Amino acid sequence: MQKMNPYIPVEAKIEKIITETPNIKTFVLRPKEPIPFATGQFVQITVPGFGEAPFTPSSSPYVKEIFDVTIMKVGKVTEILHNLKEGQILGVRGPYGNGYPIEKFYGKEVLIVGGGVGMAPLRSLLLTLIEQMDKFKKIVLCYGARTPEDIVYKPLFPEWKKIQGLEILRSVDKCSPYDKWHETTGVVTCLLDKTKVDINNSVAVVCGPPIMMKFTTLKLVDMKFKPENIYLSMERNMSCGLGKCGHCAIGPYFVCKDGPVFTYEQLKDEPEVWA
Repeated sequence: MQKMNPYIPVEAKIEKIITETPNIKTFVLRPKEPIPFATGQFVQITVPGFGEAPFTPSSSPYVKEIFDVTIMKVGKVTEILHNLKEGQILGVRGPYGNGYPIEKFYGKEVLIVGGGVGMAPLRSLLLTLIEQMDKFKKIVLCYGARTPEDIVYKPLFPEWKKIQGLEILRSVDKCSPYDKWHETTGVVTCLLDKTKVDINNSVAVVCGPPIMMKFTTLKLVDMKFKPENIYLSMERNMSCGLGKCGHCAIGPYFVCKDGPVFTYEQLKDEPEVWA
């Protein structure tokens, strides 16, 4: 059997586009052939004739025929993606890297902390955990956004709040009286002061902008979480996805190959970890 070229993408049709916020959209993709992934892994999305960029699927890995990617408009490729229509064709290659080690979370309390579009890979993680709720002591999700308008997956939170064993806390950095916001106002780390978890039997998972991840991680360390129990979903310029180009290096690690999920224990001594 001939080995497939890892640089050749699989065609995928845009089944649906969901506007999450003014600059974030979720694309529901149906590839020509299934692309099974583990939660936390990433794929390279190709816009034919323009380029490609890495994204972590935001849907459940238990759904095989389609998958979601949630994309913020921040550059050339993402701007082109935001201008595409349902029915158009993209390319997908992957999945790449290592996902969340779910089995290591069994029997523990799982604290998830997300910021902004960093909720995308955490949504995939959350959906994976929900499928196996009986294997975890409890799940706590702390999610922060800049404003109420910037919260992603707005219709999903009311449904998630109904799930027994899942606690959800949300915050926004700022809001106006017209926003009708009745939850916490402040940066996402302030939610950690409201959480009640058994530090000795918990793992924490963090994903979001680098500055948010930095201060959340430091807060978790102050709370006495061990570095080996803090899992970080790292973002870098993952061009090849195969550990060949070196663009995504953090110290001895390639984010595309050794990550994108790392423990803080692996990265805490690297000076470029929050770059």
